[in-house]
Amino acid sequence: MSGDLLSRYPPGGGVLRERPAPALSGEAAGRADRTDDRAVPILMYHAVSRSPAAATRALSVTPEAFAGQMAMVSAYGCTPLTTAQLAARWRTGRPLPPRPVLITFDDGYEGVHRHALPVLAELALPATVFVTTGWLRGRHAAGDAPDRMLDWEQVRELAAAGVEIGGHSHTHPQLDQLASGRLGTELAYCRELVGGELGAPPASFAYPFGYSDRRVRRAVRAAGYAQSLAVGNSWARRAQGPYALRRVTVRRSTGPELFGRLLECRPLTCAYAQDRALTRGYAVVRRARQARRKVLRSRG
Repeated sequence: MSGDLLSRYPPGGGVLRERPAPALSGEAAGRADRTDDRAVPILMYHAVSRSPAAATRALSVTPEAFAGQMAMVSAYGCTPLTTAQLAARWRTGRPLPPRPVLITFDDGYEGVHRHALPVLAELALPATVFVTTGWLRGRHAAGDAPDRMLDWEQVRELAAAGVEIGGHSHTHPQLDQLASGRLGTELAYCRELVGGELGAPPASFAYPFGYSDRRVRRAVRAAGYAQSLAVGNSWARRAQGPYALRRVTVRRSTGPELFGRLLECRPLTCAYAQDRALTRGYAVVRRARQARRKVLRSRG
């Protein structure tokens, strides 16, 4: 990231920020930990590619844009955590580090290894990759992948580099539209495959499309995942609970000014208004579909 770019989009939007308050200790620290519900930006990426498939283009970023955004993460003094690390801090009451942020990738696109990993490694930034196991290249492939995906050797290399590998289902369905048996299979088979390939099952999960409901969240917990991420296009907070943490979408149209706002949890104005409206509208459609299936099953 050039000095010119950082000068145009500095931390605080050009306003000098105070240094973080010194760490508390003893009884005061204990009180602060129990009430720490600071907003945390969880960044949601998909493909990192110069020439993505048409199906993934809008949700992709170029390698150059990704490198610039990660340079901003470092320049702004952010402290990246993995999904498991954030959830563990909130679960145990440990204090959050200064300016926490999560860098997450959904699906398992090959560009995460080719383009994102070298940047993350150079800047020593931890991240989480949520893999759709049936889309990964190799013996477990189930087809219908939207673009070129990681293979299992690349997944192992990501894990060896310190990237947390999470689950994202096996075939990327809308989980809240599945019958309980298929839902359980999608969750358990994904966790089993990742565990078998990496030597340890994933602790974190991300809902395909961001869709979940109470039944899905209970199933994710029953499958053995300790925390899971939705979308929501707003900040994550401890009060959301470990199975409904919200993320913000980073896409090809996300410029430096908006990205700076994401890192600082500043007001997003109209940036995600359309996303939120579509989410609310489609939630109504999904609930109607669920109700219709229940009626049909009862008649059968």
